[in-house]
Amino acid sequence: MSSRPRRLLAVLFVALSALTAGCGALGEEPEAAAAGGSPILRIGLPTGVTSFANADVLVAKEKGFLADYGVAAEIQNFRSGVSVVQAVAEGQIDIGASSIEPVVNAAAGGTDIVIIGAPSDRLAVSAVTPKDILTPADLRGRPLGVQEVGAFREVMTRLVLQQGGLTPNDVQYVPVDAQAYTAALVDGRIQSAILQTEQAVAAAHAYGNLHVLANLADIVPNYHYGTFFVSRTWLEANRDKAERLLTAITKTHRYMYSNKDETVRIVADATGFDDSIISEAYDILLKERQIFPLNTGLDPERIRSTVDTMRQLGILDGEAPPIDRLVDTGPATNAIKQLGELSGVRR
Repeated sequence: MSSRPRRLLAVLFVALSALTAGCGALGEEPEAAAAGGSPILRIGLPTGVTSFANADVLVAKEKGFLADYGVAAEIQNFRSGVSVVQAVAEGQIDIGASSIEPVVNAAAGGTDIVIIGAPSDRLAVSAVTPKDILTPADLRGRPLGVQEVGAFREVMTRLVLQQGGLTPNDVQYVPVDAQAYTAALVDGRIQSAILQTEQAVAAAHAYGNLHVLANLADIVPNYHYGTFFVSRTWLEANRDKAERLLTAITKTHRYMYSNKDETVRIVADATGFDDSIISEAYDILLKERQIFPLNTGLDPERIRSTVDTMRQLGILDGEAPPIDRLVDTGPATNAIKQLGELSGVRR
């Protein structure tokens, strides 16, 4: 148990006041960053409490990788990826991090955004249910927790249902706040929830009647998960800043794979979970699934497959732009040129 006290139950049950969309900046104060002469990048994360899958930018800040490349970050937590997309489109932030779905749908609708990198390109979520649910088919007629139809967790729920030959018409959707899924599972309001890996580990430890029904990375191994994205207008004027950020992030990913103890410490502070929970999640995410890309993380075939999956599920709003329009690989490719490509790795 870590010497730093953590309140696991509070993380599982309470939506903290800092979760308000657009609040809770975790990076440097703008004035301090400006005094150092570094460009200030306003970065938005898609969860009210930072998840392990989005914690790379915090590791990059604390270990000095952002500063190494002349970047100061002002980091804000939002309610969802949709909120982050809106903030980028409206110029409230410079760079957004989100699962890919709201980014693709915004681009399909004509929003001026483009993907430039990947915080994590492999799925890091699981379907958690009571232990009496043994297969996805057992979800028939059950209440399942979602935020809203078409949002990331609902999309992942559909993929689980497909494994049991079910559709959303065969279950009951129950709206649940992003930070209240575990509480809703425990009190019986819902019978399934899509949780981040660290949330799933914590829930299984805290409540013996819960288990992981399915890991989404096993169901859709070719699904692209996380994106860094910007407005195309911003990118045209700030390619150097984007390249610096992605160089720092890639260096951070490589550091995380080789430095478990420090990574666990920083991520535990960011997520609010105890070190032992994050240590177990680390082994799943970095040793087993390897969700953080070591090179660009922008595999066009993986992204194309994900867009096709969105289309098959009926959650693609309009026609997605071609991959070479949806994704600008320039900044990430230049970052790898600086750092050197790691051969023999998956990404």
